[in-house]
Amino acid sequence: MPFQIIHFRGSDNLLKDKGMVNDVVRTLQYLDDVLYGSIHRRELLRQALDEMGWRQKRVLSVLDGRRYYYKGLKQRVALEGSLAVYEYILEGLLRLQIGFQKERIDMGILLLPAQRGDKTPYGSTRKLVEEEIQDLYPTIDLPVSIVLFDLGKPGEIV
Repeated sequence: MPFQIIHFRGSDNLLKDKGMVNDVVRTLQYLDDVLYGSIHRRELLRQALDEMGWRQKRVLSVLDGRRYYYKGLKQRVALEGSLAVYEYILEGLLRLQIGFQKERIDMGILLLPAQRGDKTPYGSTRKLVEEEIQDLYPTIDLPVSIVLFDLGKPGEIV
C-alpha cells in the first residue's frame, strides 16, 4: 500500500461506528493517486478533498476568528496535515487537539510524509510516530489516525 494508517486511542473503532472506514480509505487512495510525484501538492490536496466531500461544509476553522483551518471535515472527523515535512506532526496534533477539546470534532486524521532525512538517527517513521504519540500523552489525548504517505519526489512523474 502506498500509505500506512496507524490508529491510536480507538480511532479505528470511531471510524467504524461512523461508517466511514471505506470513505476514508477511498479518500486516502485518491489522494495518493492525485499527489504522487506532483509538484503543487497544496492546491491539489485541497481540490481532491473538495471532490471527495471533505470540504463541503466550509466550516473548517480550528478557532473562531482565526485563520487556522483544517484541510477537511466530515461527520466530525477532521483531516489535517502537511505532506512536505514530517515535523508538522506537532502542529497538526495541536490543531486536532484544540478541536477535540472544544468538542468540534470526535477524532482526527493527520496526513504526513513517510520520508525523513537520510541522516536521521531514528528508526522507521512508523516507530517514531508511535513513540511520539506515546510521549505526548496526556497533553495530546484525542483519538487520532496518522497516515504516512510515500509520494515520491516532486516532479518524478513529469
